[in-house]
Amino acid sequence: LAFVEQVGGSDAIVAFAESQAHALEARLRAILGDDWRHASDVEQVRAFATALDQFGFATSVDPAPTGVQVCQHHCPVAHVAGQYPQLCEAETEAFARLLGRHVQRLATIAHGDGVCTTVIPLTSSTLPVSPTTERTSA
Repeated sequence: LAFVEQVGGSDAIVAFAESQAHALEARLRAILGDDWRHASDVEQVRAFATALDQFGFATSVDPAPTGVQVCQHHCPVAHVAGQYPQLCEAETEAFARLLGRHVQRLATIAHGDGVCTTVIPLTSSTLPVSPTTERTSA
């Protein structure tokens, strides 16, 4: 990526990050299929988190005051994303497109946090009631 940046500047890094995020989004869509959109909001988020596990993210889903948070306990590109946060930004945008709702990234491993944490707001009628953490990976 240093070479890409040297040759194409910061716009080339953004384009690369967006390309990678779109590819991840397409792979996640293929795993999730069409039926997941008919599930409840919470079940959609759980399916999304489980799909992320297949790419090495080691996710969990936790209740949050206004929705749920998806925690990625591993980031396959953390060592690169620390230098190029555009990767995290593009990934967050891909998550929002895939879920069809606003998402908010609160923490990233690349920034030095222990986990990547994304809050996904839900409607009050679909908020989870259990305070326990649900691991999505085995």
